Amino acid sequence: MTEQETRRQRRARFESLAHVVAEPLHRYLLRRTAPDMVEDVLSETMLVLWRRIDHVPGLGTAAPPDRDDVLPWCYGVARGCLANARRADGRRLRLVERLMHTQPAPAAADTDHSDLHVALAALGELDREVVRLWAWEELAPRQIAEVTGLTPNAVSMRLHRAKRKLAEKLQPGRKNAERPGHKMSEGRSSQ
Repeated sequence: MTEQETRRQRRARFESLAHVVAEPLHRYLLRRTAPDMVEDVLSETMLVLWRRIDHVPGLGTAAPPDRDDVLPWCYGVARGCLANARRADGRRLRLVERLMHTQPAPAAADTDHSDLHVALAALGELDREVVRLWAWEELAPRQIAEVTGLTPNAVSMRLHRAKRKLAEKLQPGRKNAERPGHKMSEGRSSQ
């Protein structure tokens, strides 16, 4: 038998097995885990069944296989995959908890940024995104252009205008105020 024929037979055996066990395995998992995990665990189960197709008891060359012969073993595989998924989920949760405890506590209430959020809300959606990418993600205009689909020049112009608008919102009356180090009467004669 050629390698191609062997692969074809292996695939046919798996497809006939999957046709018989996919729905019962799906129901089995629905009864044992959260709905958002079912598809992932079922996929992992089917992958294990594909890898171990030669080890499935009761799966001969006859198509379709007898459900009563193959299903208990497949339930065992699904049970193992579900246990692995739960362990992985537990590890993720523990990691998140550990990270939460190692991060410095947020600064006290003296860092109220509500005025900044109000000023940002006054900008258009695209300008807000450009400012956030520049300030929070520390991206350069050419990188922001890649994210937004704008040209780097357009990003620079939007960023400049948005920063000017933010400064006006955050420091009203700044245009007419004295600039540090300059006196309003400087350069004028007093006569």
